Amino acid sequence: MRSTYDGATVRLYHLGDDGGVTTLLYGPLTEALRVADQQPADMQDGLFIATDNDVVAYLDLIED
Repeated sequence: MRSTYDGATVRLYHLGDDGGVTTLLYGPLTEALRVADQQPADMQDGLFIATDNDVVAYLDLIED
């Protein structure tokens, strides 16, 4: 993901196996990460965070 900052407004969404998209949050990156972390592990695989210029899978973002 390109450079961003903690307060950047992002969209946290879940992409289902059926191709359906559910937005969980529009808000600051820090809040999106908190909400994503609270989701069940099997759902986290389909979570994505979108900024104005990029999209990244949640699990790729938090990988060690």
